[in-house]
Amino acid sequence: MARICSICGKGPRSGFRVSHSHRKSKRRWLPNLQSVRLKKGERRIYVCAECIKSFKFS
Repeated sequence: MARICSICGKGPRSGFRVSHSHRKSKRRWLPNLQSVRLKKGERRIYVCAECIKSFKFS
């Protein structure tokens, strides 16, 4: 799985994890992907929760 939304193309973002002493280390934010079955067939795609809420996948 590529961790990319099939509808909007949203993917992982990168940034820093910041400790209390303000030291930084790299981290990633992953999109909230869900497996959704299409109505037209038995094919499953990965769609982010934002697209599911706005009904962009049907």
